[in-house]
Amino acid sequence: MSQQINLNPREIRKVVVAGFVGTAIEWYDFFLYGAAAALVFNEIFFPSLDAFAGQLASFATFAVGFFARPVGGMVFGHYGDRIGRKSMLVISLALMGVATFLIGLLPTYNQIGIWAPVFLVALRFIQGFGVGGEWGGAVLLAAEHAEPGRRGFYASFIQMGAPAGQLLASGVFAAFAALPREQFLAWGWRVPFLLGIFLLAVGMVIRLRILESPLFSRVAAAGPPPKIPLFEVLAKYPKNVVLAMGARMAENVSFYLFTVFILSYAKTMKLFDSQVVLNAMLVASVSQMIGIPFFGALSDKLGRRPVYLFGAAGMALFIFPFFTMVQTANPLALTLALCIGLGVFHSAMYGPQAAFFSELFGTRVRYSGASLGYQLASPLAGGIAPMIATSLLQSSAGSPSPVAWYLIAMVAITLLAVYFCRETSKEELG
Repeated sequence: MSQQINLNPREIRKVVVAGFVGTAIEWYDFFLYGAAAALVFNEIFFPSLDAFAGQLASFATFAVGFFARPVGGMVFGHYGDRIGRKSMLVISLALMGVATFLIGLLPTYNQIGIWAPVFLVALRFIQGFGVGGEWGGAVLLAAEHAEPGRRGFYASFIQMGAPAGQLLASGVFAAFAALPREQFLAWGWRVPFLLGIFLLAVGMVIRLRILESPLFSRVAAAGPPPKIPLFEVLAKYPKNVVLAMGARMAENVSFYLFTVFILSYAKTMKLFDSQVVLNAMLVASVSQMIGIPFFGALSDKLGRRPVYLFGAAGMALFIFPFFTMVQTANPLALTLALCIGLGVFHSAMYGPQAAFFSELFGTRVRYSGASLGYQLASPLAGGIAPMIATSLLQSSAGSPSPVAWYLIAMVAITLLAVYFCRETSKEELG
């Protein structure tokens, strides 16, 4: 028997807006680090290394957050399935906000030596741990409140928090990156991190007002929660965990190539000033905020699999033209390339993803299952993508072709995974 509970549209909108705002704030914190890792941290925290090694070290600290995400996903998923979604979202937001603020206060390598990058890595781990618990709880609240025919659309608004956070982070960072280089390195880079504490306060107020998932409340009232949700996921849904991981590969790798690697690529190849790339990313983030709900809604009509497969296949076909457009050194071509890559093909995967992954698991263990599939892919995909791409670029004497083939290989994995998934768009959550 279905356990879907339909609330009135006003209640659903309240939950969706609260989820979107909170997620945007968390991703602001996470993406801010990516921009700083590409443009600043190699000079601030690894000044003793040469340019290439320093950039790799900086991207390595960026990757730490991704290796922390599965840990956060398992811990928050465990308690989210046993205690509830809402409380976990409040805790994850607090962890992210405090860690981001403390990064803005960190002494540099020239002040405290090796302890500077050590503390940086520790705070990055906390960021990753927090965001690892964020995604599962936020998308489940939206998906579990929505009716089946609108679930892709409503859940996609949580996904839209990612480009909103990217837009905010890129805009704030671009404003301070416009300072004279000496001032930016001395204090300007810190301000966007310190401003995160004000966003934290806003997010906490909003998150504390949201409702608990009605599906979770019904399941909790029907009997005791699973003792160890992770074990139940691995016993009942091992195939779905693996398929969710595979579905993420093209989406996650492409996103961090287009939002993090592109910054260092443009700088290394002397194609664009960093400010130009950040401005292009601002426009691309807006295109994503349009594309994600569009493709989320389209997946309600056509199905999750067709829309997702379109995005993955399109990404493989577009990656070589993408680099051709970037290499023109024309700001308009760069902006158009990022808008197509992020606003069309990435959005076609990311828009349906929240509902798609939620529908692969039962309510008793949905937080753990969706988080596990989503977050286990993070270190294998987006976390190491900038490092792999940087190394491939270095070994090919500046040719982006190996980077393009790397993404195409990830697309092949995603196409296979989504092909073997069942279509879930018309199913009710149980």
